[in-house]
Amino acid sequence: MDSAVRLRAAVTLLGRFPALAGVDLDITPGEIVLLKGPNGAGKTTLLRLCAGLCSLASGQGWVLGHDLSKERRMVRRRVALLGHRTGLYDDLTVAENVAFWARAAGTGGADVGEAIERLSLAGRLADTRVGRLSAGQRRRASIASLVVRRPELWLLDEPHAGLDQQSRDTVDTLVRGAAAAGATVVLASHELERIQVLKPRVVSVVGGMVGAGSDPAGGSSGENASTGGDRRVS
Repeated sequence: MDSAVRLRAAVTLLGRFPALAGVDLDITPGEIVLLKGPNGAGKTTLLRLCAGLCSLASGQGWVLGHDLSKERRMVRRRVALLGHRTGLYDDLTVAENVAFWARAAGTGGADVGEAIERLSLAGRLADTRVGRLSAGQRRRASIASLVVRRPELWLLDEPHAGLDQQSRDTVDTLVRGAAAAGATVVLASHELERIQVLKPRVVSVVGGMVGAGSDPAGGSSGENASTGGDRRVS
């Protein structure tokens, strides 16, 4: 497989509005890619398209070799999206939620305890219903539920939001470990200085465009640029 994500003139509509309006993009397996841009630029829609949660109105797209126009359900089995919603069940405990997502992904329960431990949710918190957690604790539980699924493609929308410094460092360690193990990580964030430690390839999404001059965080544009000329994104 040459690309983990491959988009060609991809258009996605929100109602009649072209949230993605002709995007070309290639992401190779094992890359860490940062989507950089202002609110409303299309970053979240792009993540959702890669997760198989948005449909293509026109153009072509493949994620992990699956055609987005025909095989979105297959895509969902192999990727995980950390969005603004937790994806957790409030009436289940942290441990029950993490175990549920492990079973749903077919990975079994062997990693549940480790995921809970790594996100500092062991002990009393593991047996606490999610509906009683703080916002930061919920975010950590969501991340644990993602990690335990062992996705081949990590899609992270503002992954450090609501986390303390220790938890932010843990997220960075998990991202680096996933990429080193061969997974692909695509994240959207406004915290550019924070993300620099991950040394991602930067794809700029600004003013409805995916820029051709993307570059490594803190570096200069060049051979790490996203493919193609400027393509509109909203």
